[in-house]
Amino acid sequence: MADRTKKLERVRLQIDWDKVRSRFMEVLLFLFIIVLVVGPFYWIATTSFKSTYEIYDPIPSLFPKQFSLMHWKNLLVGTDYPYFMKNSAIVSSAAVVITLVISAMAAYALHRPAFRGKELLSRLILISYMFPGILLLVPLYQMFSRMNLIDNLISIPIVLVAFSTPMSTWLLASFFQFIPYEVEESALMDGASRIGVLSKIIIPLLRPGLAAVGIYVFITSWGEYMFASVFLNTQLKRTLPVGLAMLTDQYRLDWGLLAAGATAICVPVIILFAILGRRFVEGMLTGSTKG
Repeated sequence: MADRTKKLERVRLQIDWDKVRSRFMEVLLFLFIIVLVVGPFYWIATTSFKSTYEIYDPIPSLFPKQFSLMHWKNLLVGTDYPYFMKNSAIVSSAAVVITLVISAMAAYALHRPAFRGKELLSRLILISYMFPGILLLVPLYQMFSRMNLIDNLISIPIVLVAFSTPMSTWLLASFFQFIPYEVEESALMDGASRIGVLSKIIIPLLRPGLAAVGIYVFITSWGEYMFASVFLNTQLKRTLPVGLAMLTDQYRLDWGLLAAGATAICVPVIILFAILGRRFVEGMLTGSTKG
């Protein structure tokens, strides 16, 4: 009996040790991911507050030895970065609003009415999202040139809406399966129009999906470089990614200035995620359950 008890005790300790080892590996993997994701941003952010001498020090430091705002002052006062940030804010906000309006109506029209070929149309919309944008750069430039939209901020939201609407429509369409059709049918029987049902009933119920789509479009628009670098030529009309690229000199790089500029680009996205991050995760998880 005593031998059996000792054997069971050894088995229990072995099982407990396996749990501890498994937990340790999970924590280690979590810390590795945190360092991998947060580490580069932390390094850039701290570099923006270091002096030039400390940045070029052969022995790097994790914390600024001498806190300095020199690079931020040079960025905000000595360059046109405030104009770049204003242009990016205008472009991104316009792209988010227009995409949400178009994709919400398109998703409603795609999901609610029953018509032949609906599934095929839904897949074609998603396939159009996978089309490489660089292949349309020259045709779009020629088209915008004829419409006198080159070097005009309006051209960038038009392109961003065209490329983000398919994915946004497909994502929002998956949310309609969670909205009972009886709610919409009751409102229609009470005399409400389709637009009224969409704006007063459907849209409030789509808040998680709208938040997810809004963050997705904002991040895509905020970091857009290719079309902005080609379509915008005037210095004060450039957006943040293009403006950051212009901070590089032909013969030397001001790493402190670049670090401050890169940090300034990331801050609005971090603030947006801090405010709407939970709804973004809810929206993406809900949208992934389609089918």
